[in-house]
Amino acid sequence: MFGRRRKRDEKPEGVSDDNETAADEVADEAAESEAAVDEAARVKLPPAPRPDGPWDISEVSEPDKGRVDLGGLFVPGVEGMELRVEVAGDAIVAATVVLQDSAIQLQGFAAPKREGIWDEVREEIASGITQQGGVIDEVEGPLGWELRAQVPVQLPDGKHGVQVVRFIGVDGPRWFLRGVISGQGAVQPQAAGLLEQIFRDTVIVRGDSPMAPRDPIVLKLPNDAQMVPDGVQQDSAEEGSRFAGGIDKLQRGPEITEVR
Repeated sequence: MFGRRRKRDEKPEGVSDDNETAADEVADEAAESEAAVDEAARVKLPPAPRPDGPWDISEVSEPDKGRVDLGGLFVPGVEGMELRVEVAGDAIVAATVVLQDSAIQLQGFAAPKREGIWDEVREEIASGITQQGGVIDEVEGPLGWELRAQVPVQLPDGKHGVQVVRFIGVDGPRWFLRGVISGQGAVQPQAAGLLEQIFRDTVIVRGDSPMAPRDPIVLKLPNDAQMVPDGVQQDSAEEGSRFAGGIDKLQRGPEITEVR
């Protein structure tokens, strides 16, 4: 025998609207719970492999070879580059490499032992910029997922404009390295190959001291470095590099920070 097929909008006998509503609510709650678990799992993924760097100090036999020792970071030196340090209070917390018409800011942070934080940090940066009227494009670039942003800024003449920047990041063992590329390397990403290589070849020294996640890894000046304030020109006799890699000068520069 064949029974009559029930239409989609036809309720089975003995099922009330109240029962249907309760079932829908249970299904919705289950879906929300599953989504929350998926979100937590995505945020708390372990750091991805880094076959091309950046490197932990334990992975490099000669970290100072061709690099400038800034304590928490060993920054590669390349011919013609200028290295600036970023100061927060009394601490040096970031370094910026300027190369022709492009720059990359490097900043290391403490991170959980078994969790990567770049996914979470990327969402926070994107949210902060869009709330201030900026534009964000999340793309998979040469260094993995990155943010390409147009950040609202005030120009020297008082008018409003935008600055194009790229936020890149890599999770390591108990550390996270963030890079902010500006200038031509952000406007035309295909021109940022050397800056991206500097990021890859940077060595991070997290240290063994207890640090809260996202605490900045403090840097230091090289022993023979001199601070040169912005706007002060060096004598020609002093312009030669005293560091490997052809670094012209080490100076304090304006900090490039994420918009929150």
